[in-house]
Amino acid sequence: MSRITILYGTETGNSEMAADDIAEALGDAGVDVDIVAMDEYKVADLANETVVVLITSTYGEGELPETTAPFHGALTEAEPDLSGLRFAAFGLGDSTFETYNNAIVTLVRAATELGATQIGETGKHDAASGRSITDVSGSWVKQILEYV
Repeated sequence: MSRITILYGTETGNSEMAADDIAEALGDAGVDVDIVAMDEYKVADLANETVVVLITSTYGEGELPETTAPFHGALTEAEPDLSGLRFAAFGLGDSTFETYNNAIVTLVRAATELGATQIGETGKHDAASGRSITDVSGSWVKQILEYV
């Protein structure tokens, strides 16, 4: 059985809801899933992971949420070798802002600069679309199953 760790960063809880939805969909497909808030995850543990899902919202004018910022800071400070890591990425944002989904773009850039390989396209939920996070993340997670 495959195992995936879902790391989420959030300001208001929407990314945690997306993490739960994605974990449920992966679990239904037979994947063993761990969900951890980014601010509670030790960046050094990434070296022990095979596949992670990074989920974050974008806060304010493109900032990283309060639980994403410490993870990103630790990642860029420690600069671990992530060449053995594959990751999927899902962002939450609002397209009425110029910095739509900036936080997930920032995390993807940091992970790939450290050698990690992204699997699938970055999923993006747009709060302005009126579509539910569950519907958008459910459609997106299907592409991830091809890589697990």
